[in-house]
Amino acid sequence: MTTIHPPALSRSALGRAYVGQLARSASTDDPTAAARESATLEPHRDRFMNGPAFLGETECRTVARDLRTVYDLLRALPERVFDGDLTALAEAVGMDPRQTALITRGARAGSLVPLGRADLYHDGTGFRLLEFNVTSALGGFESADINRAMLAYPPLREFVEQHRLGYQDTLGCIVRTMHAECAAMIPTDRPPVVAVVDTTENYPIVGSRLEVLAEMLTGYGVEGIGCHLGQFTYPDGRPTVAGRTVDVVLRYFLPEDLADPAVTAQVEPLLTAVEQEKVGLFSRLDAELYGNKGALAMLSDDRHRGLFDADELACIDRLLPWTRHVRARGTDPEGAEVDLLDYARARRDELILKPTLLHGGNGVLAGWTVGEAEWQARLDSAMDGPFVLQRRVQPTAEPFPDGAGGVQELYLNWGIYLADRDVVGVDGYAGCLVRGSTDPAVGVVSMAGGATIGCTFHGG
Repeated sequence: MTTIHPPALSRSALGRAYVGQLARSASTDDPTAAARESATLEPHRDRFMNGPAFLGETECRTVARDLRTVYDLLRALPERVFDGDLTALAEAVGMDPRQTALITRGARAGSLVPLGRADLYHDGTGFRLLEFNVTSALGGFESADINRAMLAYPPLREFVEQHRLGYQDTLGCIVRTMHAECAAMIPTDRPPVVAVVDTTENYPIVGSRLEVLAEMLTGYGVEGIGCHLGQFTYPDGRPTVAGRTVDVVLRYFLPEDLADPAVTAQVEPLLTAVEQEKVGLFSRLDAELYGNKGALAMLSDDRHRGLFDADELACIDRLLPWTRHVRARGTDPEGAEVDLLDYARARRDELILKPTLLHGGNGVLAGWTVGEAEWQARLDSAMDGPFVLQRRVQPTAEPFPDGAGGVQELYLNWGIYLADRDVVGVDGYAGCLVRGSTDPAVGVVSMAGGATIGCTFHGG
């Protein structure tokens, strides 16, 4: 007997079809019950969406290809814009001398394999890239656990099977990327010992999650240890923690941490061990040069359009909203040279101000959420500093079940993970975690801003 499958649908069509199927379902089960009972997902317990997001096969492949193009262009910035000078790139994106020295030094050892999470809105015509976190310090490593937990809900499981949908194991993709980037340091006769590391100052805040990640790594043939930089000792020059010699350091500290002299002192022996090939560092520090909002502004800047070919320019224009460093002069979205402060003052409702080096939405100011005086003051203080202005992207509403038999509209931040094609397969798509808000005017759709969290199933 031949099984007849429904035609492949797009993102929104799948969402509407799922909501419609639920309306016809007699199930009274809680779709988030298994997720809320998961120890791994405990921090999100009361903040799960009542259904997943969906990506059609074509959409999934297209956005992954575009993101890989952007990644390659970011990696090419030192050569195309700065004649190969990493120090010049670091300074241009706002890093101070201490950060610059460590990050450029970190680029001299080992390899850097593509890995990152892009934060995007869909504006109804296509995905638009807000940020590209090119780093190992990625939130959402437990995203596949949300997929698995949501599949305990029978109506969703039936829908996923009916439409032949799937999901990527994001943590599995991260582990395979680690093996590729640190291949020389991965032992062949035993599981590698991997320290999941942040700074001493950050560890009281994030340590519990890093310990969860370390425990989850055991399911991937890795002996994980959650710890902070201050716990390392270096007998024979190799980092050791709790009596165990470390093969790979999975780095969760970030460029903003490297501005602290105390952190610099703790990173110094680690970098020495990396240079002496006594430990692997994942990801390499210079990843932070490319996962920087200032680097995206360079791709968007009209002054650099002559550096890209027609296909590259088409991708930039398709994916990137207008983004500029906060300087006295610049070009507007039509390419005309303008006084950038005057332009930004007059378009407060259309622009968002972002620091180039902070993460997690810290320091971001959406012009439409504040008054004119505050906007002007923040623009003045950002002038010639490590800040960018970005044109507002208004996300389109997506239909979701509301948990009470009805439908609610959510505005999504799509966190799409990208890894190397040779590591995870066609196009490098490594999964997607979504955050949703009911407020179309929210400055940033983020967990800190009150968003709910969900997983994504994709076609193909």
